[in-house]
Amino acid sequence: MKQPAIYIVTNKENTVVYIGVTSNLPQRIYQHREKLVAGFASKYSLSKLVYFELFDDMVNAISREKQLKKWSRAWKDELIGSSNPDWRDLYPEIL
Repeated sequence: MKQPAIYIVTNKENTVVYIGVTSNLPQRIYQHREKLVAGFASKYSLSKLVYFELFDDMVNAISREKQLKKWSRAWKDELIGSSNPDWRDLYPEIL
């Protein structure tokens, strides 16, 4: 089942974050974890899902992704901390 979503992944040390958009969140995070797609997230070992939002349509998901990418790192950290204060890996929760 496809469900548009935005997500934030980080590395083990929580020093780098990546914001992405997808129509299949479990599959996309699996790809990050297994480094199946070359790119920024793979290069920096960003595989820990720390934040996500679900949407009814891809247009709204893409709009939110673009909005978040413009935010400062401090705002992104605050957003993550507001729902996941310990920066736990949320991947098991979406399976």
